[in-house]
Amino acid sequence: MTIAVGEKLPPATFKEKTSDGPVEITTEQLFRGKRVVLFAVPGAFTPTCSLNHLPGYLENRDAILAKGVDDIAVVAVNDWHVMGAWAQSSGGMGKIHFLADFDASFTKALGLEVDLSAGGLGVRSKRYSMLVEDGVVKSLNVEESPGQATVSGAAAMIEQL
Repeated sequence: MTIAVGEKLPPATFKEKTSDGPVEITTEQLFRGKRVVLFAVPGAFTPTCSLNHLPGYLENRDAILAKGVDDIAVVAVNDWHVMGAWAQSSGGMGKIHFLADFDASFTKALGLEVDLSAGGLGVRSKRYSMLVEDGVVKSLNVEESPGQATVSGAAAMIEQL
């Protein structure tokens, strides 16, 4: 069952590459007492993710934060090495959190997994965005097609804020 607006995020631990190396970050650390925009992509370095979805959040980072958001994070079913390389190559390192959900446990707990095995990707995350306040989902925007980043894009999130 897919998580719904008004529900609390399930507990999870992610890995994130920082300038000091890998660190673990929990949902409790990231979301407790904060207003956070979280968006998910099917995979780092994939076309829509790298050319549309992520750049929108990086370009609009200041506008999003100016609307009372404390933090922005992207999550993908990739390992922390891949997410760290994506953070560096995109210029996003240190600007937003690049969270590795390496085994899709968080994604599955949300009910937002998708089997992209036909395309050679295996189990991944659906593309979505959400506004989370103190660990509770306040808005949820799930794309119908993984190749689209409209309802979950930065422009749509700014309108909701």
